[in-house]
Amino acid sequence: MKPIRVVQWGLGAMGSGMCKLMLEKEGLKIVGAIRKRPDTAGKDLGEVLGLNKTLGVKITNKPADVLKKDNVDLVLHATDSFTRSCFDELKKIIEAGIDVISIAEEMAYPHAQEPDLAKEIDMLAKRHDVTVLGTGVNPGFVLDALVIMLSGACLRVDRIEASRINDLSPFGATVMKTQGVGTTPEEFEAGLKSGTIVGHIGFPESISMISDALGLGVDRIEQQRRPIISKTHRETPVVKVSPGMVAGCEHIGIGYRGQTEVIKLIHPQQIHPGKEDILTGDYINIFGDPDIHMSNKPEIPGGKGTMAVAVNMIPIVKKAGPGLKRMIDLPIPACLMGKTAYDRWI
Repeated sequence: MKPIRVVQWGLGAMGSGMCKLMLEKEGLKIVGAIRKRPDTAGKDLGEVLGLNKTLGVKITNKPADVLKKDNVDLVLHATDSFTRSCFDELKKIIEAGIDVISIAEEMAYPHAQEPDLAKEIDMLAKRHDVTVLGTGVNPGFVLDALVIMLSGACLRVDRIEASRINDLSPFGATVMKTQGVGTTPEEFEAGLKSGTIVGHIGFPESISMISDALGLGVDRIEQQRRPIISKTHRETPVVKVSPGMVAGCEHIGIGYRGQTEVIKLIHPQQIHPGKEDILTGDYINIFGDPDIHMSNKPEIPGGKGTMAVAVNMIPIVKKAGPGLKRMIDLPIPACLMGKTAYDRWI
């Protein structure tokens, strides 16, 4: 079996985690790594990942050094959350004739907020005969692909309400800032207005994906962001929250067909929700014929889930035709557990 040769672009928490996961998978071979930071250029990937061995893969901050079609089958891209911000990087990969999976949240369904860029990416991908996919745990799986798959057991779907209650405690300072953790209620409102506090990234993408897949006809999406005010002291290695301060953000996205609410997604994120007896979990409620109610407790871990979905989609993307793809355009992912998993696709 010929291994799929992968370059990892981005070595933050997600990129590093995906590298470690790929090292455990039969049929995948890491052949390159790209990182903007010049201080790690030339270092062995094993050293940067904190492994007790070298991998023979040198990190570079010059993408052109490794983006060579004859040597690379696919790039795992993990540098940004927004389609517009990572477009130039994706374009370099596509024009090199290499397939790409990005975990940028907006790339799960770029048509939702960046339709012109989505068209350009699709055009470039088809011109260069490559496949482009954006995915992750959310968006990409829990609050869209999984919802869509569950609806397959319905005769009719009238409306959908799904929620993901998760714990932000393991995340770093950047996530805390974008969620408003550690601010006062007044600072939270100011951050919403200035755009420094954004809450969850991905509701327009998830709602659009569900609506298109089921034909629910969503023509308007509204979002609400509210501060979660702590009643007790909470603390992580990067932030402290006193009673009366913001512990997280409750973000709600609603998709309307005319004046009718047909999709409602709820995503309250905060540090240490257990401090106030709040249990994490993923909940999907489909109302129709029949009603379907799914609950999973605790939540599917965000970091592990994103790494897994991206890596498990690699052989599926390699088998797909050219163009910009969504999770609803491709077969469902499955955990890659040995040679038989690859034989299904390669």
